[in-house]
Amino acid sequence: MKRFAVIGTGSFGYYVAKALYEAKNEVIAIDLSKERIQAIEPHCTSAIVQDVTDIEALKGLGLDEMDAVIVSTGADIKPSILICFHLSRMGIKRIIIKAEDDDHGEILKQLGATEIIRPGMDMAYRLALRLTSPNILEFLPLEEDYTIVQIDPPSSFIGKSLKELDLRKRYEINIIAVKELASDRFVMVPNADFTVKESDVLVILGREKDLKEIKELH
Repeated sequence: MKRFAVIGTGSFGYYVAKALYEAKNEVIAIDLSKERIQAIEPHCTSAIVQDVTDIEALKGLGLDEMDAVIVSTGADIKPSILICFHLSRMGIKRIIIKAEDDDHGEILKQLGATEIIRPGMDMAYRLALRLTSPNILEFLPLEEDYTIVQIDPPSSFIGKSLKELDLRKRYEINIIAVKELASDRFVMVPNADFTVKESDVLVILGREKDLKEIKELH
C-alpha cells in the first residue's frame, strides 16, 4: 500500500483522491473548503480542512512520509505556485501538480515540481489516439506488482550489449523496447546484441521492487 496526499479537491483532485483510495492506497485529502472536504471524506483515509499556502501548516501534515503529493488548486495559479515552492523547500521528493497552461507548468518545474499534469490536454491526446488508432490499447492491465516504465539508461549500462548486461538474470526485468532518440527510431524487443547508448530510452517490464533497484543505479 502506498501513501498519497491530494491538495485541492475540486473536480480533478476529487477523482484522483477517490481513484487512489479505491486502489487500496492511503490517501490524505486537503482543501480549504469545508464543503469539498465533506464530499471527499467517504472516499479517502482522512480529509483535512487546511490553508496549505502557509508553510507551517504544510509542515504539520506529515507530507514527507508520502509517496507523492498531488496538487490541484484550481484556475488561480498563485496558490499552486506557493504550495509547490513550500513542498520543494520541505524536501518532498515527488510533487505532481496540475498546471493551467505551458507557462504555469514551466514556473512549477522551476520551483521543484517533478511532474506536470494538464488534464484537458492529456485527455484530448488520448481521445485523438483512440479515435484514429482504434487497435491501440489505451492501457495494458498487468498482473499485480508488475508494471512498465521508461528510463534513461544508468551509466553502467552505456556501451554494453543486452547480452553483457544480462538484466533478466541479474534483476529479473525485461527490456521490451528502446527509443533511440538520436535516430528517432523505436526498436521493439531488441536482440541480445543491441548496444545501449546514452541517448536511448529503455522501456522495461518488471516487478516494482526490481524496477526500483534499476532506478537506484542512476
